[in-house]
Amino acid sequence: MIKSELNQIRANLLSGITVGLVSVPICISLAVASGATPVMGIITAIWAGFVASLAGGSNFNITGPTGALAGLLSAYSIHFGIDCLPMLAILSGIIIYGCYQLHLERYLMFIPSSALYGFILGIAGMIIINQLESALGLIGPIKAPNLVAKAFTIFHLLPSTHLPALGVFVAFFAGLMFFAFKFPRLPGSIVLAPIGIIIGYCSSTGLLPWSLQTLSSKYGTIDVTVFQVPVFQFRFAYLIPAFSIAVISILETLVSARIADGMTKTKHDKRQEMLGLSLSNIITGFAGGMPATAALARTALNIRSGCSSKFSGAIASICIGLISCLVLPYFAFLPLPVIAAILMFVSFRMLQMERFTHLYKHDKKHFALALVVAFVTIYDDPVVGILLGAVMAMLILMEKFSQGDHEIMVQSLREQASNDTMVYSIKGPLAYINARAHRKHLDNIPPSITNVVIDIHDMHFIDADGAEALVDIIQSLQMKNITAVLVDPSPRIVHFLEDSQTYKAMQKHGFICDTLNDAYFRVYRNTQEKITTI
Repeated sequence: MIKSELNQIRANLLSGITVGLVSVPICISLAVASGATPVMGIITAIWAGFVASLAGGSNFNITGPTGALAGLLSAYSIHFGIDCLPMLAILSGIIIYGCYQLHLERYLMFIPSSALYGFILGIAGMIIINQLESALGLIGPIKAPNLVAKAFTIFHLLPSTHLPALGVFVAFFAGLMFFAFKFPRLPGSIVLAPIGIIIGYCSSTGLLPWSLQTLSSKYGTIDVTVFQVPVFQFRFAYLIPAFSIAVISILETLVSARIADGMTKTKHDKRQEMLGLSLSNIITGFAGGMPATAALARTALNIRSGCSSKFSGAIASICIGLISCLVLPYFAFLPLPVIAAILMFVSFRMLQMERFTHLYKHDKKHFALALVVAFVTIYDDPVVGILLGAVMAMLILMEKFSQGDHEIMVQSLREQASNDTMVYSIKGPLAYINARAHRKHLDNIPPSITNVVIDIHDMHFIDADGAEALVDIIQSLQMKNITAVLVDPSPRIVHFLEDSQTYKAMQKHGFICDTLNDAYFRVYRNTQEKITTI
């Protein structure tokens, strides 16, 4: 047993170290974007990453500070103060644990992928807008009622752009893109972050002819620590923010795990991953960190680096701790334009443009839904955006169902008769939402039709309103002297119809058939009986 675990540790050593090296500058940058201190980002990466890796249900997820939470946490840290973040981590962890106990993860199916894409687009937009200030070298902070207003304010301040800061931002962003396309296995932040630190040091000591804002100018010296006692102050006002954080964390984590499964052809334990996410946030909060969730980009890097077990994430967390003890104080010289470049690069990598292109080509309604979710996420709140997207998707689905999915086939079942029999096949559900559409379709049948076969073989669901509509349709046909035959009613459908006098009469006279061929024969025999009677 011990030998097997040692072999797994050796097999995942390289991937863990790689993720650890990349995570340090990214976690510092995301902490800054969240309104937290760089040290809080490191603490979160160490504790959340370690606990989630060992207690979670995915072998590949890397948990820590993420862009998905950055915009949300930034707003909360401004409103409540930076000391609220550890408490929000604890509360969101408790809420996630409650969701775990209630099995609420099963209801994530009601959130469509288009809403998730819109949410990701909105989060990327939030990060970009928040980092424009640092990228342009503007003296902040710029205050605005929302991010859209902030973007307009920054636009009006463009003449005040600090050109050296903009030049550094453009150079480092271009460098990150270069590494991403030319050397995809070598994360550019590993190479460029030290260069940025050197530039920041030279700027701070007067070795360069221009100055840059750095982490030290914003936060002072950065002390090495992996634990700091948080301010434990509970406020009822924290509950709604904690709920929002919990929802986003669950979504981001399970989506990341699902994508990791697709990349590795494996299957994660959704329930265990929820438990791991809960424990990681609670413990991180007590350690003085901030809320965390799985990071898709770092998870993908973990897989590409050869990860095969949970030990990779644990090794990455330990590696972050060791690197921080050795070089964290030097990160105080990291220029804010470099951090802006890293965060905007992360934002662009979050976007999945091929999915938006596919939506635009094949489903413009859901493409518009994604854009609405993105706008609401930026303008108001990510959770409001997600919930609005889910409601809009359900309305779109209901509108589609309301059209009454069906097939019509018209033919003659006797000689010298012209298309006297119509087969009307009901596809999918028959419920209150589409009952009227099916009534309308059968109210407008050609006058030559004397027989209607209603095939419900592919009708997989019916409710009380649907059953009432079906009976009304049959009665309406009979009032027009049209013979109605019902084909293949399953027991769950019969359950809704068996009390109807119309259904009982059809059953008594043989107009309830098991197959379409039986229905054809019954219609033919009924027609012959009518001719004989005449």
